[in-house]
Amino acid sequence: MNVHFTSRHLLLPPELKAYARKRLGALEPFLDSGAEVDVILSAEKNRLRAEILVRGRRDRVRVAEDGRDLAAVINEAFDVLERKFHKEREKTREKKRRGRREARKAIPAEKPAEPSPRVVRFDYYAAKPLSIGDALIEFNLRRKEVLMFRPEEEEDRWAVLFRRKDGSFGLVRPE
Repeated sequence: MNVHFTSRHLLLPPELKAYARKRLGALEPFLDSGAEVDVILSAEKNRLRAEILVRGRRDRVRVAEDGRDLAAVINEAFDVLERKFHKEREKTREKKRRGRREARKAIPAEKPAEPSPRVVRFDYYAAKPLSIGDALIEFNLRRKEVLMFRPEEEEDRWAVLFRRKDGSFGLVRPE
């Protein structure tokens, strides 16, 4: 783990630097072996700011805290960082546990659900009026399941010709 300290507009006392290294040592189990840690301390007017950036192979974490006392600001930033790492570790553990629990459960065999009926639109109709004999010839030429046509004697109504399961033909005429 590489640690870089940066201080802007203030001098960093060696005691605080040692304290920061001690707190980072406690967080070492959460960090990758080649993690880069930047501790940036800055002062603006009456406000002190501590910012900690952790860059590892898996993730990047950034924590920033403000206050008036430098030691309190550093301490609060490390507390927030520690809470973040604990939260992420718990998420990973729970995810692994959930996966194991779900794998152990025996999934009961279910019948496949019946497919819901669906509507399929086809353009199987004859534009000109046909006799029933002509409709049968047209029906066999098109090789379709259904043919909608206008009978010659009743040009204002439609009729439907269809093939039945037994191979014969059915005719539907509205009344």
